[in-house]
Amino acid sequence: MEAIKNYFKNFKFTAGFAIKLLGFLILLAYVIIMAIGNAVFDPISMFWRSLNIFNKAGEFNIAIRIISYIIFFLGASWVIRFCLKQIGKALNKGRAILDLTSSLIKYAAVIVLVFMVLKTLGVDTTAILAGIGILGLIVGLGAQPLIADIIAGLFIVFEHVFDVGDIIVVDGFRGAVREIGIRTTKLEDAGGNIKIVNNADIKTLINMTSALSVASCEMCIEYGESLERVEAILAEALPKIKEAIPEIKEGPYYKGVSALADSSVNLKFIAKCEEGARYQVERDLNRQFKLLFDKNNINIPFPQVVVNEPIEFENATKKQQRDAAAFVEEQKELVKAIPDGDRNEV
Repeated sequence: MEAIKNYFKNFKFTAGFAIKLLGFLILLAYVIIMAIGNAVFDPISMFWRSLNIFNKAGEFNIAIRIISYIIFFLGASWVIRFCLKQIGKALNKGRAILDLTSSLIKYAAVIVLVFMVLKTLGVDTTAILAGIGILGLIVGLGAQPLIADIIAGLFIVFEHVFDVGDIIVVDGFRGAVREIGIRTTKLEDAGGNIKIVNNADIKTLINMTSALSVASCEMCIEYGESLERVEAILAEALPKIKEAIPEIKEGPYYKGVSALADSSVNLKFIAKCEEGARYQVERDLNRQFKLLFDKNNINIPFPQVVVNEPIEFENATKKQQRDAAAFVEEQKELVKAIPDGDRNEV
């Protein structure tokens, strides 16, 4: 009930919705008329003979018959694709096959509709089919990229390379698969940007959702802090951190000291989670470890500026200057034949 209230609260009447509503009402009226037509209309009525596309006997009005074909084929296509879409929403895997089937049904319905309309107008569709075969051969030679996209799309779907909802990386673009069509695949990144890629152009990719992803976190402690004390605290705290972050599937784990940096000892932590939650898990890990360190008085180092009194340095005496010059010249002579490791130096 709450979901229904929220739907109507956020509902906006748009031109697209009005067109869909009108189409639905026309289809509903058509179905009702077809269901009760034999009982309501005279079997020899011109209107009923024209509207009933399953009745081949007698003359009919061409305009009414064409309208009936349009409503029937496009309506049937819409109903089937709508059902496939609803089934796809309930599936975690296999949605790509349903999307591809939906695309095929849409194109097939249009092709059949065109032939039925031409046949109604008295056009010889047999000759057209023969001509299309020859034309298809000619066009096929020049439409190799299109054919390559279609074949690649079929391989993607039936080999389960990725599915709708998976997060993949294609040519550096990381996004969730929103649609796998006959020709193209639609990706959406975290910012809502849409990238449409031809199926044949997807030559190398990374499927980020084929296995659990690794979320990493690095925390720093001061050199003066006891590493063993920190590790003892972590041993007790890691299970509690997992409870605080339900998106974590495995871990978190302590990987050890990752670096002895200029002013800190860096500690590495990882956890396994779904790819879609990886960045949020990393942010949550940073927060939990910061709270843990604050609670146990573990200082996290930060840049500091140290101000000292200026130091006065002594100047070299005349004798020291002479001795230094002689020392440098002597050393140059001693090492003249010894390379210092720089191969570019002559």
